[in-house]
Amino acid sequence: MKIALVHDYLTQRGGAERVFELLCKRYPEADIFTSIYDPQKTIDISDRLVKTTFLQKVPGAAKYFRLMAPVYFPAFRALNLQDYDLIISSSTSFAKAVRKHPNARHICFCHNVTRFLWDTETYLREYGDYRYFAPLIEKVFRLMRDVDLKYAQEPDLYIANSSIVAHRIQSIYGKQAIVINYPIDISNFVFSDIKEQYYLASARMISYKRLDIIIEAFNWLGWHLLISGDGPEQARLKAKALDNIEFLGHVSDRQRQDLFSKAKSVIVAALEDYGLVPVEANASGTPVIAYGAGGVLDTQIPKKTGVFFTRQTPESLQAALLEAQEITWDYANIRNHAVTNFSETAFFSKVEAIIGQAC
Repeated sequence: MKIALVHDYLTQRGGAERVFELLCKRYPEADIFTSIYDPQKTIDISDRLVKTTFLQKVPGAAKYFRLMAPVYFPAFRALNLQDYDLIISSSTSFAKAVRKHPNARHICFCHNVTRFLWDTETYLREYGDYRYFAPLIEKVFRLMRDVDLKYAQEPDLYIANSSIVAHRIQSIYGKQAIVINYPIDISNFVFSDIKEQYYLASARMISYKRLDIIIEAFNWLGWHLLISGDGPEQARLKAKALDNIEFLGHVSDRQRQDLFSKAKSVIVAALEDYGLVPVEANASGTPVIAYGAGGVLDTQIPKKTGVFFTRQTPESLQAALLEAQEITWDYANIRNHAVTNFSETAFFSKVEAIIGQAC
């Protein structure tokens, strides 16, 4: 069976790219396609050939890849995948549009619907420079939504990383999706049942991560909080924090392992479509205190692996922290939950069962 692996663009290293990296390693004989490829800034594909679109030759395309939005669909439509029996796309936007042979199968790992088209206000807020062009952008996006809906019908099967993403695929594209939670490399996290007297937040310092809520809650409680990560909100968040809160900045993988394994709990205040941090905490034997919406509803068991708070407010988080204090955690069971459900072995056993049925 001849397999093609397709990703939107390989110009960064995020959660979607890490999943694609797993797919590339799992299928070493497959051919790899993407729109734009910058090997210095993305996942490790070793010496494998990456086939790109005409956008690869556009000066500055890798750096300004978001500005290329209107031409990604025609770029992917121009790819010739007629010789492949199975196409596996990894997409938050454009790769799902590739054309296939009538007898081939197309399975799309859809990390989200095309977010900048269907949640434009949030998109423009995160990329502040674009908001000045909002009226023009909205006109372009209105046309692109029709195209996105059309090409969303191309895949034969959708796989979503969480129930909330599956719901979006159904409600916007009218396509059912199978939920398979994405894995982590369990070997990258060490287990400890000896916890120290600190809590941990590990996140990029951008607004939707809601680190401000965590800081306000710990300012009031006076408990020891460590925050790892950096980002544009760092100065503002530091100005809000009292002396019981320590900012670590970027930490090494080894430091991160140690922090995760010895924390009393890992705190997550963002609404995440999926979210790897709670799973990584569990792999370390550490419970999670999280805003109870989005992907954590798929990955966490209340009072077994974590505690949810119901509103994104300091008061709601404080109540969850106090509740967690009263629970006798079984750290080994927390680790086992992650190993059983979120290892690469568990992930690919589900994926390959679906591929076997589809093909």
